[in-house]
Amino acid sequence: MSFRSTAAYDVVICDIDGCISPESHAPIDGHKLTRLAEYNRLSLQQHDRPLVTLCSGRPIGFVEAMCRLIHNTQVPCIGENGVWMWLPDDNSFEIDPTITPEQLQIVHEASTLLRSQYEPKGVVLQPGKTAAVSLYHADTDYLRSIMPVISDEFARRGWPFRVSMTWLYINCDLQHVNKGTAIDRLLARTGIDPARTAGIGDTMGDRFIADRVAWFACPANADAEIKQRADYVSEFEEIDGVLDILQRLSE
Repeated sequence: MSFRSTAAYDVVICDIDGCISPESHAPIDGHKLTRLAEYNRLSLQQHDRPLVTLCSGRPIGFVEAMCRLIHNTQVPCIGENGVWMWLPDDNSFEIDPTITPEQLQIVHEASTLLRSQYEPKGVVLQPGKTAAVSLYHADTDYLRSIMPVISDEFARRGWPFRVSMTWLYINCDLQHVNKGTAIDRLLARTGIDPARTAGIGDTMGDRFIADRVAWFACPANADAEIKQRADYVSEFEEIDGVLDILQRLSE
């Protein structure tokens, strides 16, 4: 399951929302996604450039589908902010082994609580998650207003969650699991040298990618705070920025 290239880096670990696709309901640019797939196809064929894999807060089934669309059949991808990896060599899934049955029960209880409190107000829990809870509402300002209330309630109950905001969602993740811990698992499984990794992200949730990789970049639409962590900020947004970053890595 390992991958090596003749370039400076072997793998690019890339977020999805705000990077290769919009976080909103806007359509994914299929033509540009095809360009990314062609980039990966040539990477696997020629080993002359790093291979792009994905690291996202989205449910792992969505991440797997996107990973297959971009023609990554070699390096695992990461979903649910570090909870899951999809392993393309045998088409299997691996949950973070440190997550306990007791913690899964707490996630279930948190989901039940949040649903009872906020579904009547139009908040929707993102389906497909196992060990995390994500909340969506069409009014992002409303979501931001309830985030500290949720965080305080979890703390009062002693529930071990990290509560954070993306552009459009509240993410409630187990404190000891994040994109960085999953990258550690990915690198251990593949044997890829951390010094030969690059990353791409757009929100502060991607600081865990930046913490683990040797070189980090952002598209132009990235949050100002995460841009401060970047070695390179593209002048282009979302997938145009990702393609620009990949071009820069190939120079």
